[in-house]
Amino acid sequence: MPELPEVEVTRCRLERELLGARVKQVVLRVAKLRLPVPEELATVLPGLVVRGIERRGKYLLFDCGAGWLLIHLGMTGFLRLLHGSSPPGKHDHLDVIFSDGQLLRFYDPRKFGIVDWFSGSPQQHPLLADIGPEPLTGEFDGNYLFEASRGRKVAVKQFIMNSAVVAGVGNIYANEALFRAGIRPDRTVGSMTVKECSRLAAVIRKVLETSISEGNACMVAEETVAYYPQEFKVYGRGGKACVGCAGPLDEIRLGGRSTVFCSTCQK
Repeated sequence: MPELPEVEVTRCRLERELLGARVKQVVLRVAKLRLPVPEELATVLPGLVVRGIERRGKYLLFDCGAGWLLIHLGMTGFLRLLHGSSPPGKHDHLDVIFSDGQLLRFYDPRKFGIVDWFSGSPQQHPLLADIGPEPLTGEFDGNYLFEASRGRKVAVKQFIMNSAVVAGVGNIYANEALFRAGIRPDRTVGSMTVKECSRLAAVIRKVLETSISEGNACMVAEETVAYYPQEFKVYGRGGKACVGCAGPLDEIRLGGRSTVFCSTCQK
């Protein structure tokens, strides 16, 4: 699944290319992805101008003045920005065609993505209203994490992956952040000290910022979502040598997700 850095890299690239672009036509090829796709997109979007592109967690928000186009990439989706016409493939479900000849195409083979249209404040949209603070802002820090975790018995990895606690921290970067912070993923989050919460909040920000920075530097021309890790130290490396102590990394299932950690380096 595309995680926050990949979605932010996508947002940066699309905003650079599409800011000020006027929608000419919308082509819908499916009636439903994870949720029904609004039929009115084909009639309300043409003529509108992209005034900005924002991100909330893993959701992309296209400000079109009269309303917002919301897109979530789901498990396997990505947005492709093309120049000129191009025949759609089997899993190309939505085209937004612009007056300058550009074409924004949403590809999603598993159909777990979301496309929606709404007016009003994004903060009041049902999919966005309960999302926690953005990890790259001052709202998310050690004090916030400490207070939010008091009395909670859930594992720390599951806690930081809860979008109501913090926006957009997915499985890959949760594994990486916990390793770099020296905290076991299966530890009860309520047992963490203020110092540990501060260290973890700072590391979460750092790993996300680094991946975003490298993603923007290595941005490809067509497929706008790809993983740009600085280098995975634990994710996908179960059983391999820990980069810290050289011992074998443990791999368990936690909350149904693959979780890799070092039982020596993480406490």
